[in-house]
Amino acid sequence: MGPLRQYGEELDILLVEDNPGDARLATEAWKEGGVPGRLHIVADGDEAIRYLRRPEAGRPDLLLLDLNLPCKDGREVLAEIKGDPELRRIPVVVLTTSQADPDVIRSYDLHANCFVAKPVDLDSFIAVIKSIAEFWGRVVLLPPR
Repeated sequence: MGPLRQYGEELDILLVEDNPGDARLATEAWKEGGVPGRLHIVADGDEAIRYLRRPEAGRPDLLLLDLNLPCKDGREVLAEIKGDPELRRIPVVVLTTSQADPDVIRSYDLHANCFVAKPVDLDSFIAVIKSIAEFWGRVVLLPPR
């Protein structure tokens, strides 16, 4: 096991998002946030699990997860990640349009690290992504990959 990830180190982020527009906005907002990192994007839950289980790749430092996904939905992905000793330390930010109490409660029951409702307003969405980048990229100490 390597050292903890430190402030200023480049992050590997996996964004699981089926909406191409939201994925594009998140990518641009992350860049504008000024946090060094590589944002990898997959469009469904099955693809996310395949990505995480690639033997040749290291683990991402952070996972941004939509709940409403094709194939395997975000709840199933979250349960699989947090139930796997090899993956459970990856911080998962649920980033979804839902604000329903059952979705919030279920996400935390499945050990999401936080739940963020996507704003519908463009400027607010960009501000949310920037704040996620700032918090996870500059404030939090992350476990080794």
